[in-house]
Order: sequence, then C-alpha cells, then structure tokens
Amino acid sequence: MSKEGTRLPLLGAVTAAALGTSFALVFFYAPIDADQGFIQKIFYLHVPLGIVTLGGFVAGGVMGAQFLRTGDRRWDLRSYVAIHLSLILAIGVLATGSVWARASWGHWWVWSEPMLVSFLVVFLLYCCYQPLRFAIQDPDLQARAAAVFAVMAGAFVPLNFVAVRLAQPVTHPRVLSATGGEMPRAMRLTFVIAMVAMALLYVLLWRLELMRKTTAIEIRALRRVLDERPTPAGPSIAAAEPLHRHASYSA
Repeated sequence: MSKEGTRLPLLGAVTAAALGTSFALVFFYAPIDADQGFIQKIFYLHVPLGIVTLGGFVAGGVMGAQFLRTGDRRWDLRSYVAIHLSLILAIGVLATGSVWARASWGHWWVWSEPMLVSFLVVFLLYCCYQPLRFAIQDPDLQARAAAVFAVMAGAFVPLNFVAVRLAQPVTHPRVLSATGGEMPRAMRLTFVIAMVAMALLYVLLWRLELMRKTTAIEIRALRRVLDERPTPAGPSIAAAEPLHRHASYSA
C-alpha cells in the first residue's frame, strides 16, 4: 500500500474525531449567547467555513504560482482542486450567513454590510475561473491561463479582507479582533476546535478529490494509448507522450 493509501484513513479518522468534538462542544459546552440566543451557534460553522474557504482560494493561487515557476502539471491540478473545492464551500458560507442574518437582523441580506458584499465579490470573481479555464482547448495554454488567474485572484483575497477590516460601518461580528478576544473562554475554545476541524475537513476533501482526478486522468490516458496501440507499421506516437499531456480536469 502506498503512503497516500495509509495516510488518508488516518487523516479521515482525525478529521472525524475533530468534527465530533467540535459538534459536542458547540451544543453541550459553549454557552448560549445572551443577545442572539441559540441561533448564534451557527457562528461556529459559518465563520470557520468562511476562513477555510478564503484560505483555499489563497492556497490555489500559491499552487498556481508553483506551476508557473516549475511547469509541473501536478501543481496545476492541485490549484484547480483547491479552487474548485473552495467554490463549493463558498456556497455554504453564503447560505449559512443568510440564515444567520435573517435570524439576527431580520433580513436575508444586507447590502450595506462590507463583509457580506466583499465575500460575494470574491465568490463571483472565482466563478469566472472554470469558464475561463475550459474556454481554452490547448492543455498547456489552459493551465498557464488558469494559473495566472489563480495567482491574481489569490492576491486579491487578502487585500480585499484588509480593506474590509478597515471599513467603519460594520455590524458583522469580528471574531479575530479585539471584540472577538473578549469572547468567554468556552466560546473561544469551541471556536478554535471548530476551526481546526474545518481545516482538517478541507484538507481531507482536497486530497480525496486530488486522488480521484489523478486516477481518472491516468485511466483516460491509458485508454487512449490502448486505442492507439502500435500497428504492424511501427509504434504509435501517442504511446510515447506523457500521460498528463492529455489531462482533463472536467471529470
């Protein structure tokens, strides 16, 4: 069994334990907020999910930069999976944020709230990633264009975050500021455990999806080689090409 095959079950077990611990802390240990009541407990899902999602976008940019530096298509695939997964999680962030906003503010969405709008802008920006990528047919040009987009968009994420943090008319809770530092110890501990659990879940899903896509690419490439197997006239040219040359991430 490969190292990857032995590490994934261990990572899955650790992730499951962390998620179970965080849920237990949320519902049986963390106190109910005096102002918002029970609905405030969505904070332990919404905020870690948002932070991990933005971190995944930035990680996709770093991996894209690695591809541009090395030309190794494995970095391109890693970047693609990181951004693809963060896009899916971003939908969960927007959904849980809307539920929390409706319960706390009486509205599903508040356009005057910078943190909400800024996250939506980031989400819509990354929604352009896949259409841009798959509009290009040439695999090498596709990978380079996607990497450039990932790097530029990844650099925008922290700049956007800093700009929003400096905004004055903010009603959204700032858990990583001085206000967040005043959380009761039980709330702070629960938040940290939930944050760790969400980060582990992201890494686990990223590695599983990366392994699945790598296997799918290799199977398609091998089938192509078999379809173009050597003829009596001589060896097939396709058989000499690297498997990743025909890589497609759409599956």
